[in-house]
Amino acid sequence: MTDKGYMGKRLKAARKSKGLTGERLAESCYINATYLRQIEAGRKLPSLPVFITLCKALEVSPTFLLVDSIDKNELSGLGELAALWSTATPDQLELVTAMIRSVLEHLRKE
Repeated sequence: MTDKGYMGKRLKAARKSKGLTGERLAESCYINATYLRQIEAGRKLPSLPVFITLCKALEVSPTFLLVDSIDKNELSGLGELAALWSTATPDQLELVTAMIRSVLEHLRKE
């Protein structure tokens, strides 16, 4: 199964566990139901904004949807970051995001 397939399978399971139809989830995320079916089937990957909206609508962490697609060594770092992220204030999150963006832009120039 492809990485898209793993994520789609977990997305569909989360949707069903919430008792949502594909149409209802798509509507609440402002996406087309056909697009959602393609994501769940592993034929498409959602854009980052759509991915975040899906996580919020289903009340699941990004790690939950990606766990089968991510190397286990990578998950340990993500868990630590998620724990730190969850305790930050909105202002702190904005600052940290700006700092990360700045560092990445600098590294790309090297």
